[in-house]
Amino acid sequence: MLFSSITFLYYFFPIVLILYFTVPKMLKNTVLLLTSLVFYAWGEPKYVILMIISIICGYICGLLIEKNRKKNAAKLTLLASCIISLGMLGYFKYADFFISNFNAATGLSVPLLKLALPIGISFYTFQILSYTVDVYRGTVPAQHNLINLAAYVTMFPQLIAGPIVRYSDVAKQLDERTHSVDKAAEGVRRFICGLSKKIFIANILGELAGLFLASKQQSVLFCWIYAAAYSLQIYFDFSGYSDMAIGLGKILGFDFMDNFNYPYISSSVTEFWRRWHISLGSWFRDYVYIPLGGNRVSKLKWFRNIFVVWMLTGFWHGADWNFIVWGLYFAFFLIIEKLYLHKFLSKYKKIGHCYVLLAVMVSFVIFGAPNFKLAFDCIKGMFGMAGLPLITAETAYYLRSYAVILVIAVIGSTPLPKKLYTMAEKNFAAVTAVFQPVVISVLLIAATAYLVDGSFNPFLYFRF
Repeated sequence: MLFSSITFLYYFFPIVLILYFTVPKMLKNTVLLLTSLVFYAWGEPKYVILMIISIICGYICGLLIEKNRKKNAAKLTLLASCIISLGMLGYFKYADFFISNFNAATGLSVPLLKLALPIGISFYTFQILSYTVDVYRGTVPAQHNLINLAAYVTMFPQLIAGPIVRYSDVAKQLDERTHSVDKAAEGVRRFICGLSKKIFIANILGELAGLFLASKQQSVLFCWIYAAAYSLQIYFDFSGYSDMAIGLGKILGFDFMDNFNYPYISSSVTEFWRRWHISLGSWFRDYVYIPLGGNRVSKLKWFRNIFVVWMLTGFWHGADWNFIVWGLYFAFFLIIEKLYLHKFLSKYKKIGHCYVLLAVMVSFVIFGAPNFKLAFDCIKGMFGMAGLPLITAETAYYLRSYAVILVIAVIGSTPLPKKLYTMAEKNFAAVTAVFQPVVISVLLIAATAYLVDGSFNPFLYFRF
């Protein structure tokens, strides 16, 4: 079930709200848990059992770690928790990857398992891992209420696409959280803004990217248009979904961290990754990079730490070599920046900004391509090395057709719209107070009309 669907907007979520705000306080987490399981089971009911097993294992391990704190038994329990969680993730997400590569290396024909990827497994696995690790570190106490822990893991607003919510961030909110009309209204606004980003920008840019992949008359300019369109699509797609998740959380009384902070205004790749998918970057920093020693080690080990983290970051996104290459690609840039480019990029921010946009667009060509050949052909085409014409009639037609949405997307990826709204709210408070609900209502009506009539409504991170 997608947030951007009629089923969710007008059937599932209204029912959730009625149940959630009808029951007494002590039953709200129970309602949240049960409705989240229904949400998850909507598409893949059989994998609910897998999720429940993961939760129960995490729950038991947390209690055992707390009971045996500072003993070897705690370390062994943490190790068991990691093996169980990562083992399930590895089996369902990566088994066929390893089998196919084994077959390619040996010439054998071991049959593939062809398992469907459980939706959200990459996210809830990391949530359970962060919980057990934090209990081991003593950062948080073990959760003794199974329903509360299960509600945290299964919480439908962030279950399928993040942000990756750590237990430590919501532990207190599970027991005590604030519900108010103002907070709910803020959540509604955030949700509809995210829905609008997804439907009116990401989906249309996705159509343009699809036209490039299907085209038989590609050109240098079309390659660049595709790279820009896909880079903007994945930003508005994922950040829009994160906004919807954060908004739903606020309606239910939860405060989730922001997951994006205008990454395309960055002047270095380092800064880009501080602004893009913030919850994932901070997770790998705190649970992989720092435990490996971070940058407080020899230069050679530091290189190793960077490459390990970014290989895993790429591999987390998908079981294919293009994701690993994508991760290592960024590892290379991060190392180069820290060794040689940091001062230059800090001084010449405009040059740094152009460099980031180029590096990121190339990276997303690798990231989004169905295979390496298409990725490298597109990259060669971008730089005039594929023998393509500079422009074709088809390219000119699509550029004219999608120019407005490309301009809107570029402007929307910067802080400018938010700054203009803040200024208007400050200087014309009475006017914005009247027009804001009108605009939000119009956006919801328009989004509904699109969903009723439209068929192109993918969500890119469902792949991961």
